[in-house]
Amino acid sequence: MVTDTRLEAELRDLAGSVPDPELPVLTLAELGVLRDVQVEGPGRVTVHLTPTYTGCPAIEAMSADIERVLHDHGVPEVSVVTVLAPAWSTDDISAEGRRKLAEFGIAPPRAHSADGGPVPLTLSVRCPHCGSTDTELLSRFSSTACKALRRCVACREPFDHFKEL
Repeated sequence: MVTDTRLEAELRDLAGSVPDPELPVLTLAELGVLRDVQVEGPGRVTVHLTPTYTGCPAIEAMSADIERVLHDHGVPEVSVVTVLAPAWSTDDISAEGRRKLAEFGIAPPRAHSADGGPVPLTLSVRCPHCGSTDTELLSRFSSTACKALRRCVACREPFDHFKEL
């Protein structure tokens, strides 16, 4: 287990507070893509970031936003490193992040079991507007590759569903 220094914890909070460029309702910490913040020396910080999938176009914007926030807080040299292992999964989204997605009208990904065991098979996706599970898939992709476009049969409202990975 790695223990952050007080400065690293402070810088982790700053980097983690950056909004996701594609889902600005979530911070990078809530999305679970911020892996590590290390102070390498005086005024020099390395941030490890894992994309939601390889080739995610948002990783460059995330990196630039982290660099800007840390520069604004007096860190002159910031290096953001993309880390592919361990791979990001929707299990990395915090409970607060899932709550915010639903509140924003995006069905959050279904959670895996708490003990890391088998994934329960559920074919329904709950509508974030009315709570009905009578929903239908309109498109496997939506505004981003991470989301599918669905519609609620009960309330007739379309909505995004953050796909499970």
